[in-house]
Amino acid sequence: MDVNPLWIPIVALVFGTAMIVAIVAIVHWFKARDKELQYHQDLRVREMEHQRKMKELEIELEKAKQKNT
Repeated sequence: MDVNPLWIPIVALVFGTAMIVAIVAIVHWFKARDKELQYHQDLRVREMEHQRKMKELEIELEKAKQKNT
């Protein structure tokens, strides 16, 4: 099987470009995943703060009910 020497640079260029595209895609995927995880973590922190505030309000409401009774 004879390989035309002109094909070697073309194949190298195609594989080189594909490798660069794959690396960029992987890096982009990891960055997007990190952003998603950070978003979920922030959402969880806000949810916990909200629950704490609601519990504080319930305690204040109970105290107010006890004073009125």
